[in-house]
Formats: sequence, C-alpha cells, structure tokens
Amino acid sequence: MGKGKLAKFADMETYENVFQYPYSVVEHVPFEMQGHWHEQYFHNDNPIVLELGCGKGEYTVGLAKMFPDVNFIGVDIKGARMWTGATQAIKEGLKNVAFLRTNIEVIDRFFSLGEVNEIWLTFSDPQMKNPRKRLTSTWFLNRYRHFLSDGGFIHLKTDSNFLFTYTSYLVEANHLPVLVKTTDLYATAPKDSVAASIQTYYEGMWIARGLNIKYLKFCLPRDGELIEPDVEIELDDYRSYHRDKRSPKEKAK
Repeated sequence: MGKGKLAKFADMETYENVFQYPYSVVEHVPFEMQGHWHEQYFHNDNPIVLELGCGKGEYTVGLAKMFPDVNFIGVDIKGARMWTGATQAIKEGLKNVAFLRTNIEVIDRFFSLGEVNEIWLTFSDPQMKNPRKRLTSTWFLNRYRHFLSDGGFIHLKTDSNFLFTYTSYLVEANHLPVLVKTTDLYATAPKDSVAASIQTYYEGMWIARGLNIKYLKFCLPRDGELIEPDVEIELDDYRSYHRDKRSPKEKAK
C-alpha cells in the first residue's frame, strides 16, 4: 500500500529540496529566494532548467542525473505526486534538484530576469476549451519572458495532437526559431536525444496504446509582441488514459 497523502505532505515539510507556496495565486506571498537560487540553494552558477507541471518529477530527476552540471527545478501544484521525485532526489543525493509547489499561473513571482535557461513542458494538459490556460499560450509565454534568458529554449513533449498543433501554429505565427519538430519522437530521434532518453509511466501506456509522442523545441526571444494563431484545430479523441474527450465539439482554436 502506498504512503498516504497526509504522510507525504508531512515528509515534504521537512525536505530541504522542496519549497511550498500552494496558495500563491490568491495571496502574493513574497519569495525571498527570487533571483537568488544560484547562491542560496544550488551554491553554484550552473544553468537552471524548469519542468512545469512536473507530476511525479520523473523528468526533473532523470535530467538531473543525466546532467550533474545543470540545476533542475520541478514545478507543480500537486504535492502528493511531487513527493515521489523529491524523495528520490534526497535518497540518491542529488544536489542539483529542487521542487517548487505552486500554481504555474504565478511562476514569474519565483524567478528573476534571466535566472532560468530552459523550460520543459512534459505532457501538459492541452486545455482544449481554454486557450489562456495552455502552457504554450501567449499568456504564459509572456510570463516566461520575465525570467527566461533571452532566446532561451522551451521544450514541449506531448501525446496531444491538439496541443502540438496549436503550439506549432503559434510558433509559426510569431516567427519563433524552431530547433526540433517531430510528430513521432521515438521514430525520428537520434540516439543521443535528451527528449527520448526519459520515458514516464503514463507515457509508456500511451505509446502502448499506439499514440505517437510529439516533440517541439523552440527559442523564446524576450522582445516582440506575441499573437495567438487564428486557426481551428481538431480536438483530441481523448485527454488521458481511459478517459473520453470532455467537449462535444470537434474543433477549437
């Protein structure tokens, strides 16, 4: 039997690699380490990479093990899931890992200009009904600009054809530089591909179900107005494992 939620929350209150601000959307709680992650937590000048919507932290921990000279921070609001990655990082002595429990809507309150080098979006909810909530929307990209280095990388890895197509149109409409784009990552990725080197539990189930994993890596310049793509996109047939799509519509913008 797995460890209960209350026990996991109690654990994380004692974890030095976890920072919890779950109510920061409604209360602007000051974060004293904003702009000081390097000196106050990591104690080095290595690049900082975020995983937004990290879930159990499989990517955050996996990347940290692959790149010991890079600092990784997993961000999510669901602490019971985050406990898995935070616990693993402590047990394995990974000093280049941290976890931030908060709402991604206010992620810019926790980092300062140029403090982050890259962002990973791994299997984010496509939010087919609400464009503003998509983690690749202009609403979020403009927030990332508050702390991402100029021209910093954004990685999108997804099973959702809707989110991949939407993001591709957005990148094209704004002339954002694209480094990698594929609709079938595991069929096209080179052997040294970082995106194909880590596979989550649910990702394995989606692949077994016959879904292709899509991957897009692009740069986000700091300047210039961003616009939303004005195009209708076919909805996904379902959102997650064993769940039907939530909208009766066939297309959305």
